[in-house]
Amino acid sequence: MATPIGQIPLRTCTEHKGRHLELYCEKCDTLVCLKCLLSTHKGHDVCELSDITSTKKQDIQNFIDRTEQIHLVQVRKYITSTDTLLKDNTSDFEKLSHKLQMQTGKLKNDLDLLTAQTLSLYDKMEEDNTKLIQKYKQGLEMYDKQLRQQIRECKAALQHGSHIEIYDTGCEIHSQISLPVKPVLRTASFTPNETFQHHLELAVGKIAMYKILPQTKVLEDWESPVDDIIECICPTTEGQVWTNVHYMNTLTLLDRKGKVIQEVKHKTGIIDLSLSPTTHTMWVCDTKHNIMELVSGQLTNRFSTKERPRCICVTASNHIIVGMTKNISKFTTKGQMVLTTSATGTGKPLVCSPHRISECPVTHNVAVVDGNYNSEDSGGIQHVSVIDTDFKELFVYRGDIPSTYKRSSHEGDRPFNPKDVVYDSVGNIIIGDFKNFRVLLISGRGVFLRIIHTDPLHTWAVGVNREDVLWAGFHRNYVKLLQYSSWYSYHDSTESDQQN
Repeated sequence: MATPIGQIPLRTCTEHKGRHLELYCEKCDTLVCLKCLLSTHKGHDVCELSDITSTKKQDIQNFIDRTEQIHLVQVRKYITSTDTLLKDNTSDFEKLSHKLQMQTGKLKNDLDLLTAQTLSLYDKMEEDNTKLIQKYKQGLEMYDKQLRQQIRECKAALQHGSHIEIYDTGCEIHSQISLPVKPVLRTASFTPNETFQHHLELAVGKIAMYKILPQTKVLEDWESPVDDIIECICPTTEGQVWTNVHYMNTLTLLDRKGKVIQEVKHKTGIIDLSLSPTTHTMWVCDTKHNIMELVSGQLTNRFSTKERPRCICVTASNHIIVGMTKNISKFTTKGQMVLTTSATGTGKPLVCSPHRISECPVTHNVAVVDGNYNSEDSGGIQHVSVIDTDFKELFVYRGDIPSTYKRSSHEGDRPFNPKDVVYDSVGNIIIGDFKNFRVLLISGRGVFLRIIHTDPLHTWAVGVNREDVLWAGFHRNYVKLLQYSSWYSYHDSTESDQQN
């Protein structure tokens, strides 16, 4: 424990024992005694200790102010975010447990149903066989009765019959009395499965684990053949990617190595594009207020907006979200408005300058990059807003990164400058931070997770494919494929562990 102020004993010189430290050596930045001036600090500029007290007091006060106003506030934010992280952690695994229990319950119900159906079939088979056996028994009993009657008639004829009666009886014994045919019974069998564990695991389903890699892997790194800034990058389900350069009138489909597969020309500049998660068709908005769908290699107009669109996003429910100045609206594919932020009645726009929009595949929340250009409402501070399906604001992320996080040479030099945003398959948010040369990863609730990548070039565009491989576009036309996370099966990893 530190000694309280006022009870600290006077320090003495380590070189000249017993001598008080009364002077400050400016050259060596250390306290010295009078005798030091004649030895190790001879000729150095010194001053009275009291002369630097005011400077030290100011340093102390600056430390107090900085700590109280910045560091302590930041620490409280981290504590709050940690509480949120704890709640999210509990909630996530509660959801997983619930889904597993639901699946197990369904399997139990299906097994009970299968057992009941099989037992019912057994009962029916048993009943049918019982009827056949009973009929066969009755036939045998009738046959026994008929044979006994014949024997009695034969004995009577031998004892008392006339010649004619003996003749008739002799003829009758040659007439066949049919023996009943033994019935063919329905049979069933049941062989218990002695090695059912693997089949149970398959029935329950694979338990997939998602983890963030400690270090991002660069899978591919190439320069696009289109020599201009790639502003939009949209991976397809076939492992390819659609790109569009700044307000140009051409869509370009590239493969994993950057080779051009297809080009689609348009009569005017294309602003943004989005791939439908249900139909897997491409939708775009252009500078003439048109919202179009790519059909058979041609952009087909579906509807138009009154204001000029800034960005577009096709949702899982097959709605089209269009971002416009101080407004975000949701339309049907035929252009009928379903919802708009201008109808929220708050008076203040939910988003000032929407630049990119992405829908979460898990919660269906929507993340919006707000450029806040010329916005007096928020001082022009750029951020990412996350809203729910009813366009109610959930949280705003302004680029906060924990001070404990290892910083790169570019980091922290400039204000947060989000250029693009996209959700991955588990609901985490990926943000391209343009001026800080990096790609950020935050949770679906706005908690910072890590910096995925820091690059020598500005980050322009980000997109994620179904395997959670990040396609990132950097100034001007450089593209990198980055693997920042991995999926693995619980059963697969268990088997692997056993083999090892």
